[in-house]
Amino acid sequence: MNYWIKNATLVNEGETFVASVLVSDGLISKIVVDGQPFEPEHAEVIDATGKYLIPGVIDEHVHFREPGLTHKADVHSESRAAVAGGVTSFMDMPNTVPQTTTQELLQQKFDLAAEKSLANYSFYLGATNDNLAEVLKTDPAQVCGIKLFMGSSTGNMLVDKDEALVHLFKESPCLIAAHCEDEAIIHANTVCCKDLASKGEVIVDASIHPLIRTVEACYRSSAKAVDMAEKFGARLHVLHISTKKELSLFRNDIPLQDKRITAETCPHYLWFDENDYEQKSFAIKCNPAIKSHRDKEALQLALREGLIDTIGTDHAPHLREEKFTGDYFTSKSGFPSIQHSLEVMANVLKNDLPMLVQLMCHNPAILYRIDRRGFIREGYHADLAIVDLNANHRIADKDEYCKCAWTPFDGVQTHCHVSHTFVNGNLVYENGVFNENQRGKRLLFKY
Repeated sequence: MNYWIKNATLVNEGETFVASVLVSDGLISKIVVDGQPFEPEHAEVIDATGKYLIPGVIDEHVHFREPGLTHKADVHSESRAAVAGGVTSFMDMPNTVPQTTTQELLQQKFDLAAEKSLANYSFYLGATNDNLAEVLKTDPAQVCGIKLFMGSSTGNMLVDKDEALVHLFKESPCLIAAHCEDEAIIHANTVCCKDLASKGEVIVDASIHPLIRTVEACYRSSAKAVDMAEKFGARLHVLHISTKKELSLFRNDIPLQDKRITAETCPHYLWFDENDYEQKSFAIKCNPAIKSHRDKEALQLALREGLIDTIGTDHAPHLREEKFTGDYFTSKSGFPSIQHSLEVMANVLKNDLPMLVQLMCHNPAILYRIDRRGFIREGYHADLAIVDLNANHRIADKDEYCKCAWTPFDGVQTHCHVSHTFVNGNLVYENGVFNENQRGKRLLFKY
C-alpha cells in the first residue's frame, strides 16, 4: 500500500520544516515541502498536522534472547515493543543459547528473524578466545559487526587471552562492538564485598553495584580496547559508556564517517544515577553499573559535544522473579527498555528532536554504513515514525509489549508519544494496533 503523510513537521539532517511525504513500493518516493503543489493518487492519506515525522530509530544494541532464553523474550515479542517505540531496525547480541559464535548459528538467527520480526534486523557474531576462523568468514556487507566481551556479563563470553585479542583487532573484517569492563577488578571487588557481607560489615543491596563494577573497571578495559584499536587500525565501537572518565578516550574533532573509534551510551545512564538505587533497587541493576550524578551529567554534556556518537538501549529483558527474588548476587543484570528509548531521550534532550534524530537515527546509519536507512531522503527505505510531542503520557508496566511486562522507567512522565511506525513502507504500528502480516528485512551495509 502507498501512503501520503500530509503536513508533518519533518526532522531530518539538522532541519525542521513542514512537508508531506509519499511512501510507495516500500520507499520514500517524494518529499513535498509545504506550499508546493502535489497531490498523489491511490495513496492512503495520514494527516500528521501538528506531529513530527522522523526517520525510524536504529537500535544497534539489543538482547532479544532468542534462541534458548525465550522464557524472557523472543524476536517477535521484542520487535513488537520496538516498533511501538518508533524503532524500525535493531542489531542483536550473540549471548543466547547456543551462543552465536559460528556462521551456521548466525545464519539460523537471520532465518528466525525473517519469520518473526516486525522490525528490520541484523545480528552480531560473537568473538571467543578461539573462534578467529569463524570471525574471518564474516561478510561485512551482510553482518553488522563482531561482539567482543572484554568483561563478563550475561552469557559469560569473556575474551581474556591477549593473543586472541591481538588477532581480533588486527584481522576483524568489520566493526568490533565491545563491552568493556576489567574482569580482575570486578572479581576482586566481588570477593571483598562477599567477605565484608559475611562479617556483617556491609549491607549488600543494589546500591553496591557501582562499587563492584567501578569507574576504574570500565576505564581500564575501555582504554585497553582503544589502545589496541589504534595500534592495529581496527574499527572499534565501545558500547554503553557509563563514566565521565572514559570520555577522555574519544574524539570530537573529526566527522563521524572518518572516525575509527566511536562510543555509545544508553538512555538509562542519562536518566538514572546512584541516587535512584534506593527507590528502583534491582530494577536498574545492569552491566556496566549506573554510576554517579556527576557521571550522568558528563554523559549528557558529551552528547552535545560529539564525544558520544550513538544511543543504544542494551535492551536486556529478565522476568520479575529473576530480578527481584533473592539478593544482590542472584539478581540478574539488565532490563527491558526499547519501547521507551525515544520518549526517554526526548525528555533527556528537552525535546531537541534534531539532536535525538542525529544520535538515534542518522549516526547509527553512518557509523554502521547501513544501506539507505536512517534518513528521510527520496529513494531511501521508508522507515519512519510519527511522533506527538504534545501527548501527556506516563510510562507504566501495564502498557508494556515486551514479554517480561515491566520496565525500570515505570512512572516516568513524558510528553512524547509514537503514534505511527512504518517499516519498509508498511504501517506496522498505529496507536496500539500492530500489523502482524508484515515482516522486517535484513539490514545491508555499504562496504
